[in-house]
Order: sequence, then C-alpha cells, then structure tokens
Amino acid sequence: MAVLAIDQPPTQNPVPHPASSLAPSAAPALYEPLMLYGEDGDAHDAIRNRIVATVCPADILEEVWVEDVVDLVWEAFRLRRYKSCLMTTGAAKGVHKVLSSFYSYETATKMAAAWDAGAAEAVEKVDSILERNGLTMQHVMAETWAERPEEMERLDRMIANAEERRNTALREMEHHRAHLASRLRRAADEVEAEFEDAPPGLAAPSGRA
Repeated sequence: MAVLAIDQPPTQNPVPHPASSLAPSAAPALYEPLMLYGEDGDAHDAIRNRIVATVCPADILEEVWVEDVVDLVWEAFRLRRYKSCLMTTGAAKGVHKVLSSFYSYETATKMAAAWDAGAAEAVEKVDSILERNGLTMQHVMAETWAERPEEMERLDRMIANAEERRNTALREMEHHRAHLASRLRRAADEVEAEFEDAPPGLAAPSGRA
C-alpha cells in the first residue's frame, strides 16, 4: 500500500528561549488537552512549550489565548494528517483508476486489490506498468484525490478556519499588550510629571521627605 509523507508536529522537546521568564515546567496548562486515539501527547506538549517560551504570557488572559493557539495549531496538524490518511487509505482506488486505462475492469480490480494487500509481486508489477507508460505514483495520488474531492475540500476549509481562529487569538493578544503598554506609558508620564512639579527637596508629590 502506498504510504504518503504526512505533516508531523515536532517531537523533540525544545530548549526554552533564554529571554523567556516562564520556563515550560513553571507554566502548567490550564486544562488537560483533548487527545484523540493514536495522537502523540509528547508532540502536543512540545508545541505548547515552544509557544509558551516564545510568547511568555503575562496574565491569565494571555494564558487563555496561548492555550487557544496551542489547540488550534494542533487541530491544523490533525486535519492535515487526516488529509494524508484519506489519500493513503484510498490509494487503491487511484491504482485501479490508472490500471483501468490499460486493462479490463476485472483485471484492474484484482491487480489493485493485490497491490493494496502489499503483495510484493503485485507492487512490482504496478510499478513496472507505471514506469512503462511514463507514469509515477504521483499520477496515482492525483486519481486518488479525484475520487474524493469533497472530503479534501472540506478538510481544507476546516484547516483554513482553524488557522484564522488562531490568527484571531494572536491579534487579540497583540491588542491586549498594546493597550497595556499604552496604559503603562500614560501612568509613567503622569508620575514623571508629578515629580517634576514637586517642590525642591521633596522626594514625592505628597511632600514626604
């Protein structure tokens, strides 16, 4: 059976950025992530650790947004894996479609079934037929995709939706930080103005020595 390369999230735990004030171990997740059967929890944690180390959430709002971003990044990875899995499990249909151009329907069906079962002789024969006719497994994959375009397009829309929701969470965090920075600057300006107006010899606007 043909095996396709699929998008895999990083599996190696990265070293936190030296500028990060929050090491991953010091920032536990707000909740237990939903992991589906067969998914790699270590890969999910690695993604979260890298995002936390990069963003360094400063308050509970930013922690919530970070968890949203982690979930949405993971969801996009998951959906891309699903696309690849659909292509892999449906590859026999693509083989059958290609072989039908050279053989009868019955013969193509038997050859595709043997290829799908991984019979060495069938795999070699299919490879030989493709090579002889100037084709590759990419042509088979194209026919496989053509067999289920609606599913592929639906997954593409779901991936785009997850990425847009991720970008929205990031924009909210940027807006929050910009607003906080503006408030800090205004407070600093007010304090500085008060000290400038204080009488000589006083350490604070209140007149305390």
